[in-house]
Amino acid sequence: MPVIGKEKIKTYLIKQDKKLRSVISSIPYPVAKRNTDIYSSLLYSVVSQQLSIKAANTIHARLLALFPDNNPVPEILKNLSVVNICSVGVSKQKASYLKAIARVAADDGFNYAVLSKKKDEELINYLTQIHGVGQWTAEMQLMFTFNRKNIFPVADVGIQNAMRHLYKLDEEGNDFKAKLIKIADKWKPYRTIVCKYLWKWKDTGKT
Repeated sequence: MPVIGKEKIKTYLIKQDKKLRSVISSIPYPVAKRNTDIYSSLLYSVVSQQLSIKAANTIHARLLALFPDNNPVPEILKNLSVVNICSVGVSKQKASYLKAIARVAADDGFNYAVLSKKKDEELINYLTQIHGVGQWTAEMQLMFTFNRKNIFPVADVGIQNAMRHLYKLDEEGNDFKAKLIKIADKWKPYRTIVCKYLWKWKDTGKT
């Protein structure tokens, strides 16, 4: 994809979907920050599942404190007992997920240079093979770790709530998700950027 400026992207998106005008005009353009530490990002993603940001940060800090210099070295984490991991406040299920991620990391399975060459679907398929890494978690990695520009996490509750309000949707279940996907098709190839706008729009109380 050729690199184009943010003003051209904003103009393109509004032209494609006029409903986005109010969102894009009221929210600063999302700043992309590439994070090459896939391992640490996945650990935090698992810890934060179904938790508030405050609770997730607290438990994540406790997890890191189990290791020298707060560094969860994969070779140590993969051999740590489930009981020890659960002592910081994670469930047995999450503890098993963390150990699975550590095993992959210990085998150098998170080589950023290698994984960054994969296409979006290939990368999602690779990540979701890891115990505890589902579609949503993989999509978050692509959006925030790999800075992929065309990801649409249809199962994300924040995106669902923002779009339901913006587009006045009353569908439910699979019909609702199908509607979201159809709307988001208009945003290609910049669906990630729109999602970041919508998250911020929702968090600022615009909805």
